[in-house]
Parts: sequence; C-alpha cells; structure tokens
Amino acid sequence: MTSASIASPHKISRPNLVAVGTIVWLSSELMFFAALFAMYFTTRAVQGPSIWALSTEILNIKFAAINTTVLVLSSVTCQFGVFAAERFQAKRTGSIFKMKSWGMREWFALTFLMGAFFIAGQIYEYASLTVEGLTLSSAAYGSVFYIATGFHGLHVTGGLIAFLIVLVRVAKARRFTHQQATTAIVVSYYWHFVDVVWIALFSAIYLIK
Repeated sequence: MTSASIASPHKISRPNLVAVGTIVWLSSELMFFAALFAMYFTTRAVQGPSIWALSTEILNIKFAAINTTVLVLSSVTCQFGVFAAERFQAKRTGSIFKMKSWGMREWFALTFLMGAFFIAGQIYEYASLTVEGLTLSSAAYGSVFYIATGFHGLHVTGGLIAFLIVLVRVAKARRFTHQQATTAIVVSYYWHFVDVVWIALFSAIYLIK
C-alpha cells in the first residue's frame, strides 16, 4: 500500500452534502442581493446622475473604506480558523501572543470582533447620515441606501451569531469532532459570501457615483 492511499488522521476533506446544501442556499441569497442591486441602479437611473451625485456627497468614503477593510480582513482570519479546524486544532497550543499557535477558537473570536466592529461602524454611519438629513423616508436615495446596506448588515449579524454558536459549542465539547469542524467550514462559506457581497455594495454605493 502506498503512502498516497493512506488518509491522514489529522486532515479532513471539505464537506460534501453539507457544502452542496450551503451553496444552494447561498445561491438563493445571491438572487436576493441581485434584486437589491437592481433596485439601486433602477432608482439611480430614474433619479438622474445629477440628483444622485448630490445625494452621495454626504457619504464618508474614508470611514466606509476603513470599515470595509476590517470586514475584508475578517475573511482572512476566518480562513485561518478553518485551517485550524481542518487539522482538528480547537484552541491555541502556545501563548496568545503567538498567532502561529492559535486554534480555531482564537481565529474565530478575532473574526467575530472584526465583524462586530463593522456593524458598530455601520450604526455610527447611520447616525451621522441621519444628522445630515438622510433618512429612510427623506428621499429615494435614502430608501435604497438603507435597504441595501441594512439587509447586508442583518446578514453580517447572522454570521456573528453563527460564530458565537460555534464558539460556545466547541468550548462546551470535551473534544473537537469532525462534525464541529464541518460546521466551522460551513460558517466560513457564509462569512466569505457576505464579505464578497459587501465589496460589490461598497463599489456600487461609495465608488460609482
């Protein structure tokens, strides 16, 4: 028997049926966000470029860019957590200051904090825009802006709840199992999805004026 035919006991493959089900569900979510994009660009076409340009002047692009960077980097930390889950390393093996020794719990906890930072930044931005006079009912632009970014924010919040569930289950478990590793991988699929959707939203709302 060759060494290539021997499966490694410390490595798992990507989930099959679970992955397919997750991808199908995310495809339906993709259609939902596609409808939001269609609403945004249709409203923009009806309003006209001059009116749209005036509406977007109050956006704080620098702040939104920082918030976006944090969310995008959270996908990186999430993936490091997946790598740890695939080698069945639930927690760190050394000092907390040595990131090379981190396990899934530490990487997912950091991802959770970065996602929470993004949501807090979005709430701060909403408060600032409301002071500037942009509300959900103030203008057509306000409606599509809050609906598009708000629904995405709800999806990010759902991802944060998923991270908490995974972290609590792993903390209570006596040992890290294949099922828990699979759950961590599936949650990462969802998190990467909301990150990619936000990059598209950020480009459409903040950059394409």
